[in-house]
Amino acid sequence: MTVFDTVFYVQKLLERYTAAMREIKALKTVDDPAPNEQTTETAQEAASSSLQEVDLLNTSFLATAAQHAPIEQWLKSRQIEAQFDHANVDTTGYFDDAARLLGDRLDLFGELIDRVSYAYRKSHTSVNLDLSTLSQKDVQTITATCRQLHSQTLFSRYHYQKLEKVVRLSLQSAPKVRQFFDGGWLEWYALIELLQVFQSRKLSFSCARGVKVIFANEDLHELDVVALPAGRQPICIECKTGEFRREIDKYQRLRKRLEIDRSRFIVCASDITAEQASSFTAMYDLTFVNLSSLGTHLATLN
Repeated sequence: MTVFDTVFYVQKLLERYTAAMREIKALKTVDDPAPNEQTTETAQEAASSSLQEVDLLNTSFLATAAQHAPIEQWLKSRQIEAQFDHANVDTTGYFDDAARLLGDRLDLFGELIDRVSYAYRKSHTSVNLDLSTLSQKDVQTITATCRQLHSQTLFSRYHYQKLEKVVRLSLQSAPKVRQFFDGGWLEWYALIELLQVFQSRKLSFSCARGVKVIFANEDLHELDVVALPAGRQPICIECKTGEFRREIDKYQRLRKRLEIDRSRFIVCASDITAEQASSFTAMYDLTFVNLSSLGTHLATLN
């Protein structure tokens, strides 16, 4: 017989019950043939009423049609079709944990991410990291992190040759792991930043990741991370781990088509400095941030 801790069992039971009720209420709203701002907000209140009681960093509470319904209704009211993968905001796995771990020390783990991403693109199956030039403290941090990522199945094999100070990593073949190292980690990082800001301010909201939006003229775009706080405009975050300059005009046109204020359409570029982010923001009708300034900017939005 499997024995569960009482608090854990009751919490999971309540999560399932609340999710089911949210789903029913949201589906009633989705059936409305003429969605408007009021019905969107009503669905959002139904979908978000219990979020303050949930550990948003370890829950499947967000991965439902009901939770996504307010964003869908907001887009539909502007004749924009939305396609979601609800599992993209399921935080019960390790992708969000790994993204936070790597993103918080990008100065140290940036090379690891780049090497793994490059290896995937070249169809390599392993990566070797030479740590001989690093300080003892940094070596300990990197080896501990690689060991943890291996335990979380983001690497299929981990081995550290202590005398040579070389870490040998075998790559996972799973597509989702490849997508994670190919830029998905930054989307997870941005999502977690949003969730923490909303919960600290006790805001009701709907959120999604990897949303495909189809406009009336059949133009197709993808929104990396989008959130809709109750009674406010959406917040869109486009996440870039490499070259993004050629896409600036595309982002400006997309922001105008969505009719979102420039402060709420954010380009989060991992490789730019704070000074560059400020300069780019002054030049274009967009807001540019890096990982360090993302949370600070989100906290300023009403």
